[in-house]
Amino acid sequence: MADIYINYGTDLQDMTFSLMEAAGIKNRLKPAMRIGIKPNLVVSRSADGGATTHPEIVEGIIRYIQAAGIHNIAILEGSWVGDNTQRAFNNCGYSELAKKYGVRLIDTKQDRSVKIKHDELLLNVCESALNVDYLINVPVLKGHCQTGMTCCIKNLKGCIPDSEKRRFHTMGLFKPIAALGNVLRPALHIVDSICGDLSFEEGGNPVTANRIMLGFDPVLLDSYGAQLMGFAPDEIEYLRLAKEYGAGEYADADTKILELNADNRPKTDIRQSSIIKKLSKHIEADGACSACFAALVYALDKTGGVQGERFKIGQGFKGKTCGGIGVGNCTAGCGSYVKGCPPKASDIVEWIKRKRGRIS
Repeated sequence: MADIYINYGTDLQDMTFSLMEAAGIKNRLKPAMRIGIKPNLVVSRSADGGATTHPEIVEGIIRYIQAAGIHNIAILEGSWVGDNTQRAFNNCGYSELAKKYGVRLIDTKQDRSVKIKHDELLLNVCESALNVDYLINVPVLKGHCQTGMTCCIKNLKGCIPDSEKRRFHTMGLFKPIAALGNVLRPALHIVDSICGDLSFEEGGNPVTANRIMLGFDPVLLDSYGAQLMGFAPDEIEYLRLAKEYGAGEYADADTKILELNADNRPKTDIRQSSIIKKLSKHIEADGACSACFAALVYALDKTGGVQGERFKIGQGFKGKTCGGIGVGNCTAGCGSYVKGCPPKASDIVEWIKRKRGRIS
């Protein structure tokens, strides 16, 4: 059994279904279960902007669960304080999805809350998230202007009332988020890493990776996601605290990862925001897979690259001898390169820092 399951592609429904099959999720389910699915609908914007969970992923989850004979399913979410959840359900494709499959939509903004104590903190958690037998968390791996990144643990903020969201900010945000991750523990996490935003939780700067990840430990998935985006896990304060609270462990060299369709990763599409286009000027791409390209974009955003150097990336460089800097195993013939297939952005960031140190 793997710790993290990853699937690459563009058919999001089938990718999700295949991940759940590979992880043997049906063996964890029972026909009488009440299932809750928690996407990220922080704003009422289409998923291709990099802020919200693709409805096709949730549709794959519903298909899998219903095929297992379970039909008591609800999608639950509360958009951020500045937006309307029902509008998000409508604009993001979830109202249509609920109608198609006969599942319920629950606006947690309208829900009653239950007080749960964690150490010295008293948290208000929405009743609907506590009353399901099997909660599936479906976050977006993306940047965040205050916390650096958001994924599994922070996505649970949609399971608290608006008044509690405001209070989290008065408490410093990091500690209550970590506490919530230890109090409310979904049974399963399926991460939408299709085109998460570069740095902003409301979207606008999507970075296409065409990747979905599945796991059971939110700290493990979040720490792995942090590295994919160029962070060391301890740089994400709420993640460090969640680990200290015992909510999970960091991903490391011993983490077992099962990749599906690793040899068929879709090629990148440099069609995104002006920031991505600006960063791509530092890149010489030839048949680059989207996941590999995304790692380089995240790393360049954090470091600015190496002055006067362009990074070679893509399958078009495989087997070729060339000078300069390469990213990914396909560029092993370059003068120097960052290993990985795909490499983590954190590895590229560290490589750039070492390169700059030698230059200076």
